[in-house]
Amino acid sequence: MTITITAFERSPDGGMGLARDTRVRWALEEVGLPYEVRAVSFAAMKEPAHLALHPFGQIPTYEEGDLALFESGAIIFHIASHHASLLPDEANARARAVTWIFAALNTVEPPILELVTARILEGDKPWSKERMPLIVDRIRQRLDQLSARLADAEWLDGAFSAGDLTMVSVLLRLRPSGVLNGFPGLAAYVARGEARPAYQRAFAAQLAFNRGGSD
Repeated sequence: MTITITAFERSPDGGMGLARDTRVRWALEEVGLPYEVRAVSFAAMKEPAHLALHPFGQIPTYEEGDLALFESGAIIFHIASHHASLLPDEANARARAVTWIFAALNTVEPPILELVTARILEGDKPWSKERMPLIVDRIRQRLDQLSARLADAEWLDGAFSAGDLTMVSVLLRLRPSGVLNGFPGLAAYVARGEARPAYQRAFAAQLAFNRGGSD
């Protein structure tokens, strides 16, 4: 069955890998599954056809036969659960890898998204300058904790897993702010993720998609 995901018709980042469809593309590339991409405009995201797939009017979505999913973390987990290489076989290691997916999305990403909102949508507000240092402090606290956990390891828990894929994808959203530069261990961790051939293919596909090429 053909897998179809949705992506911004034109991503706000110009296809530089920060939109959430990139992490789904990456997971599909890691397990070697072909897929198609359907472009969705901002207007179409709020129309009934797309809302039937994603009730909150966002991207990405995932369709495979009768299955329709939304939320990038759920999609990554589904891909990893049904195809080898993104989750360990051993039960406890598998559970830990899944925990890192949740940690990336529920603990690390929220303050990063808060920073993105403050910089892009609220930068002209009178209280923005006072709020920004508080947001950055919360991010740095999380990065300190993550750095301590990663230490000198290559990946978060043994071999590369869907947990690392999700965490690297989240940390990449810090690139425009420069905050990650103060955490060389995490910067190197992100660079290892970006160096994976599957990520390179996913990034190139999204960039071409945004420049009018074909996926």
